[in-house]
Amino acid sequence: MNEFLKATLKANQEIATALSGCHDDEWYEKKEIGFGGDISSGLDLFAENIFFNHLHSFGSIESEESGVMNDGEATIIIDPIDGSDNALSGMPYFGTSVARLGIDGVLKDAMVCNLCSNEYFFTSVGSQPKYGKLFDDRVEHLEVLSRSKVGIFERAYAYPQIVKALNINSVKFRSPGAVALSLAYAHWVDFVLFAGAIRIYDVVAGLALCEGLEVIIKDDYVIVSKEKDIAAKIEQIMSDIQTKEK
Repeated sequence: MNEFLKATLKANQEIATALSGCHDDEWYEKKEIGFGGDISSGLDLFAENIFFNHLHSFGSIESEESGVMNDGEATIIIDPIDGSDNALSGMPYFGTSVARLGIDGVLKDAMVCNLCSNEYFFTSVGSQPKYGKLFDDRVEHLEVLSRSKVGIFERAYAYPQIVKALNINSVKFRSPGAVALSLAYAHWVDFVLFAGAIRIYDVVAGLALCEGLEVIIKDDYVIVSKEKDIAAKIEQIMSDIQTKEK
């Protein structure tokens, strides 16, 4: 693990430790609309500040909450709390997302963390993704699991026609509400489908962890699966829906 990833890990450990204690009432306060278009919470800004303190020396940080925060040759894309509505609602599925791009714009490193289970996933360019636990030194290669029974459909609530089509085709899924985190679990579930406008904060780190999987990226959806046949089936369903809507 290089120095950037070590610093990112320390930031995640600090955030996880803070969340394991008494919660600050200010975390639940709604702030202004962030750079990514969503309303920021006090928790988002709290985590953003921790990431800034640990990572600003590695490059220019661009956060979903505050936009570009400093100067630097590399670009560091962060979603300080991925799934912040879940976090503020007491639902145990939320985390963080960090990716570093070189001066050429090519991704160098990425890390996604589940702040509920303390699992974290990371990769550097040219290496196999790995995962571990925040407070455990052991790490393992991120391998495909063959026993999965469901996929993940992020933002399913906004697309009832897709939900209906998946149901007709007997495709089982869950919609937990944290895009980068769901992409990090793509090796372990049948598929991950994300529909809607694609923002860099939502997908850049998560997709970096999908090395070796089937990845389909269109203007208004992303499909990732460990099985080529499953990816093709979901893509056909999406195509059929778009054809009917024309």
